[in-house]
Amino acid sequence: PRNQAVSRALATILHAAGVDFAILGDEEQCTGDAARRAGNEYLYQTLAQANIETLSQYQFQTVLTQCPHCYNTLLHEYPQFGGDYRVVHHTRFIQDLLNGGKIRVGSDLKRSMTYHDPCYLGRYNGEYDASRKVLAASGRSIAEMKQSRASAMCCGGGGSRVWMEDEGDTRINYNRIQQAVSTGVTEVGVACPFCMIMLEDARGAKGLENLAIRDVAEIVAESLLA
Repeated sequence: PRNQAVSRALATILHAAGVDFAILGDEEQCTGDAARRAGNEYLYQTLAQANIETLSQYQFQTVLTQCPHCYNTLLHEYPQFGGDYRVVHHTRFIQDLLNGGKIRVGSDLKRSMTYHDPCYLGRYNGEYDASRKVLAASGRSIAEMKQSRASAMCCGGGGSRVWMEDEGDTRINYNRIQQAVSTGVTEVGVACPFCMIMLEDARGAKGLENLAIRDVAEIVAESLLA
């Protein structure tokens, strides 16, 4: 439910930019990324082949995803099964809309925030700047965490660990949220639904209710200028 708000924010941006887009609705299912990472190759291939068959029924130019895991899987792994698509993560798509003058953003709330680099957007695909440029355009300055960009920590949800129970007080997402708190900011930007889940979980466990965790699309959507 939390990430549905991100989808609505992204739709708001697309409407403002006049982008012709559609969703699969009830036809949409998981890309199978989590299944493959967890070792269930059969389930992954079943999902991938089914998704490719569904997508083959429609004409489109771009697959837009707000999940770096889906982005990586669709871009690099679906071609193994004949699914060759132009795949763009929403942070890069939003930056292109800004660069092309399709949308304008601005904010009187000039404040500092930090940004958490998703593993499958950063280290796996080399995309570090789009989110930061979009956030800067929206009136934010970035206070970098101790570990950022290529050395950024995982949120703890990768490799299907988002569904696993950790025991003990030392948890990856707890350590990462502490790095965010150490910057002295009150807002953390994310660009991945798994990161959102893991960091919000850590926020609740550590009693950090005053720390806002928001997707880049949410920040842009509220900063849109007419």
